[in-house]
Amino acid sequence: MLKGKDILNTAQFSLQELNLIMNTAANFEKRVKSGEIIRNMEGQVVASLFFEPSTRTRLSFETAANRLGARVISVADAKSSSAAKGESLADTIRTVDGYADVIVMRHPMNGSAQIAADNASHPVINAGDGTGQHPTQALLDLYTIRKERGVLGGQTITFLGDLKNGRTVHSLGYFMALCKNKMIFVSPKSLKMPAKITEDLRSRGAEIEETEDVEKALSVSDMVYVTRVQRERFEDPEEYEKVKGVYVINRAMIKKAKKGITILHPLPRVDEIATDVDNYEGAAYFRQAHNGVYIRMALLALISGSI
Repeated sequence: MLKGKDILNTAQFSLQELNLIMNTAANFEKRVKSGEIIRNMEGQVVASLFFEPSTRTRLSFETAANRLGARVISVADAKSSSAAKGESLADTIRTVDGYADVIVMRHPMNGSAQIAADNASHPVINAGDGTGQHPTQALLDLYTIRKERGVLGGQTITFLGDLKNGRTVHSLGYFMALCKNKMIFVSPKSLKMPAKITEDLRSRGAEIEETEDVEKALSVSDMVYVTRVQRERFEDPEEYEKVKGVYVINRAMIKKAKKGITILHPLPRVDEIATDVDNYEGAAYFRQAHNGVYIRMALLALISGSI
C-alpha cells in the first residue's frame, strides 16, 4: 500500500493507511521490547540529511534504520555538505539518490521536501520543511494518542502556543480532522494558525474554535498539544520577546483542567511546560518522543517494501 511512496505531508493519508502504519509500529514496538533482532531492511541504505538542527527526529530515524538492519549515511550539519559550497538542493538529492534506498530530509526551506521528491527515484520522507509540515512527528503524535487515550476520535484537543510557525501542529491538524476530533486553537494573535490551514481544515469538516483563553480551553479538552515559541523563526528579536512565555502550563493549571487531560509536546521545550508537570500521570511528552522510533521503523519498512 505504501511501497515506493514519498511521505511529504499529512493530507496525503487515508484512514486505512494510518491504521496500517499504527499497527505496524505496534508490532515493531513489541518485537523490539522482546529483544528480537530485526532484519527487514538488511542490505539497504538510508540517507539521513539534516540541514537544520535536530535531536529527536534525526536520532530516532537513525535508530529506526539501525533496528531494522539498514545502514545509515548522514549529513548532520548543512556546513558539512556541498550546500555550503553553493550546490543546489536538487543536485544534492540527485547525487544522494544514487547512494541510498530511502532519503530522510529536514531542510529550513518550505517546499524543500517536494523538491527532493521531484529529483529522487527512491522514496523521500519529509522530516520537516521550514514552517511547512512534519508528517512523521504527527504520525508519532497519533500513535501516542492511541496508546495514551485508547481511541483516536471523538475527543477535543487544544493546540497551544506558536501555531503560526509550528509545522508540528500544521501537520497534526489534518489527522485530528480525519479522526473527527474537535480542535481549539489557543495563541497570541500574532501567532495564530495560518488562515489557509484553518480554512482547509474546516473545508474537510473539522470543528475548530479559536481563542486566547487557555484556562477555558483546557477545562473542556481531553488533550493539550503544547508548542514552544520558536526563536529561530523570528527575524526581529523584539517581536520574539513580546510573545515568549505568554502561555506556561504548570501544575496549578492542570488542577483546573479537565480531569485526566493528556499533555503532549513535540519537544524541545523551553519554558512553556513547567518541570512541576513532569511527574503528572498524563504528561506524555517523553513517552511521545520514544514512540518516534517505532513509527519511523514502520514507515521505513513500509515504503522500502521490506514488510
